[in-house]
Amino acid sequence: MIVKEIINETTLTLTEAKEILKAQREGGQGKEKKEGTGEEEMRYERRKASEHTTKFAKLGAKESRALINELLELEKTKEEIAVRIADLMPKSKNEVRAIYAKERFTLTEANIEKILDCVAKYE
Repeated sequence: MIVKEIINETTLTLTEAKEILKAQREGGQGKEKKEGTGEEEMRYERRKASEHTTKFAKLGAKESRALINELLELEKTKEEIAVRIADLMPKSKNEVRAIYAKERFTLTEANIEKILDCVAKYE
């Protein structure tokens, strides 16, 4: 697939990507015709992406976006990290620490508890 121009760029959760793939599948985009049969087959990349999102998406798109918005209100939370938290839905302090491992700051126990409380609301 050749990309000519990027119109806009946003960070998506797995569930949002799942809904986009589902809408495109129903709309007939990203399919190739099988020779002689008249049937349409989904491209390999799109099929793998669809399988991945179906397998690992844990919330609905609206719930995951609401969780992200709630996480963004907390201190030391960027959108990329909030999306990662919404995708992974950590259940322990160590899982939250692992998500923040690449950051240049460390979280306090109170911040970790706030994040886990937010996640617990949406489970």
